[in-house]
Amino acid sequence: MANTSNGNGEKLLHTSSPSDNSDFGSAKRDQPHEASASESKREDGKIEIKEAENLDKLGFGFPTWKKWTVLSVIFAVQVSMNFNTSVYPNVVIPLTKAFHISGQAARVGQMTFLVAYAFGSELWAPWSEDFGRWPILQLSLFLVNIWQIPCALAPNYGTIVVCRFLGGLSSAGGSVTLGMVADMWEADDQQYAVAFIVLSSVGGSSIGPVVGAFIQRYLSWHWNFWIQLIFGGAVQLMHFVLVPETRATIMLDREAKRRRKAGEANIWGPNELKESRISMKEVLRIWSRPFEMFVREPIVLSLSLLSGFSDALIFTFLESFQPVYEQWNFGIIAIGLAFLPINIGYILAWFSFFPFIHRHRQIRRRDPDALQPEARLYWLLWVAPLETLGLFGFAWSSLGPGRNVHWIAPMIFSALIAIANYSIYMATIDYMIASYGPYSASATGGNALARDFLAGIAAMYSTPFYENVPGPHTLEYPTTILACLAFVVTVPIYIFYWKGPIIREKSKFAQTLASDRKKNVGGGDVGEKAEAGEMEKGT
Repeated sequence: MANTSNGNGEKLLHTSSPSDNSDFGSAKRDQPHEASASESKREDGKIEIKEAENLDKLGFGFPTWKKWTVLSVIFAVQVSMNFNTSVYPNVVIPLTKAFHISGQAARVGQMTFLVAYAFGSELWAPWSEDFGRWPILQLSLFLVNIWQIPCALAPNYGTIVVCRFLGGLSSAGGSVTLGMVADMWEADDQQYAVAFIVLSSVGGSSIGPVVGAFIQRYLSWHWNFWIQLIFGGAVQLMHFVLVPETRATIMLDREAKRRRKAGEANIWGPNELKESRISMKEVLRIWSRPFEMFVREPIVLSLSLLSGFSDALIFTFLESFQPVYEQWNFGIIAIGLAFLPINIGYILAWFSFFPFIHRHRQIRRRDPDALQPEARLYWLLWVAPLETLGLFGFAWSSLGPGRNVHWIAPMIFSALIAIANYSIYMATIDYMIASYGPYSASATGGNALARDFLAGIAAMYSTPFYENVPGPHTLEYPTTILACLAFVVTVPIYIFYWKGPIIREKSKFAQTLASDRKKNVGGGDVGEKAEAGEMEKGT
């Protein structure tokens, strides 16, 4: 194996190893349909149908328009879940007046939702793998919506805290939505879809303050929760009507039942042949894997902390918007609209990945093994510094009109921060999918865990952070501190880009995956073994 770089500095891999099946266990589209009924026959005589024989019956076989219809609804679902986290800060001041509590106490509702969301998205994942994406996401949306009702009708603040916690725990989030991407696209073709879902995640976190400003200005605090319910109910209805099941094993079960009705009496789906649908031991194993990878895998740990810090940083520095823009006499609505440059930055960042995704697809079509996973970090090398630059710029353009600084300056720098934030999330998710193959669900789960958990903690320290820094520059110094931290946490990007292959060689999961690929040309069994938990045992 030899590692080289192309003219643009992208990491290339020249090897004779089989094509990378870097997904959640899906079969390769171009894998030959050579498995016959006899090859799938079990000892008890029953014939189990396989993914490789039925790709046209699975999500991979959906026409392009159907895939993007499904993905657009999932985009709205993800925006709704993240909207629930970001619209809440606009109800903090009204809650302090309604329940006679401090602002810090009112922010507990924000913290509990985000921390519970961090764990909730992981807790839902095993059930969607076994019982299907559709019922699990419907149940998640139903529960999230139900918990909005007692929040809106709360007779005391304790009710809001408890129901916000339950709402966060009920949110399936990215563990299911990214799984649906893997259900419909092969590993080498899913980057556009992943980029779209990442946009929904960050976008949902930034439209909340815009909408929340109008709620805070014109409606009572109850409507903060009623509007979350209306939005959630609308996307649940869209999901109910427009989104089919995409989980491969569930669709294979349905295909087996159809074929039995048609006269093939001995055809069975994978779940139909299980003695039990899912055991508690298996659930605990699946639940524990993201945490194990988070602790034991340097790539997952470092890049998840980078992504988590970036998200927490957004929640932290957004707390400065009110005192910063009040210097230019911005009111509630104007401060809400000041978040629009962040949304613009996210959209620009999304588009900026298109040329690199297109180029990578062309290279892989010529040689499926030409690019190593580190190539997916290439664009991040250039845009990650925008986080540090944007924070420094925002800090010292916060001096206000007294220093002849126009309000457009901090908005421009906030857009740069948004570009970096989206790029960090997108590139780290993409890199983990490429690096960990069937384990990528667990690897990206650690990423999501870090983002939501650290953002939840940030909800409690952000305001005091900006209110209690001594000196003449109480707004500038805190953001400058964040800029310095941003510089430190982005260093691993460059380490992994240049030293990633060496680090992956020392990875338990990556080594096992590479060994299994050598034994299974085409990678068709890699995903099945990973789902069965066999690869951890080296079998």
